[in-house]
Amino acid sequence: MDGKIFNSEGQYVAAVIANAIYDLSGRKLYKLRRQKIYKLTGEFVGHLNSTGADNRLAKSSDRLFPNAPAP
Repeated sequence: MDGKIFNSEGQYVAAVIANAIYDLSGRKLYKLRRQKIYKLTGEFVGHLNSTGADNRLAKSSDRLFPNAPAP
């Protein structure tokens, strides 16, 4: 499942490539299993709301990408 991840405000904050989530600089941040997000250590941290190729974060999951660009 490749695509983009948008926060609850609609800002592009990360990319999904295969089963991993990368920040905008290309650093691997999380593992992805279906719609569930896990730290690289295996700890569950949140989930995605899928809308086709693009994914939206629930507002409670915005904290996973604190360095998102300002609007």
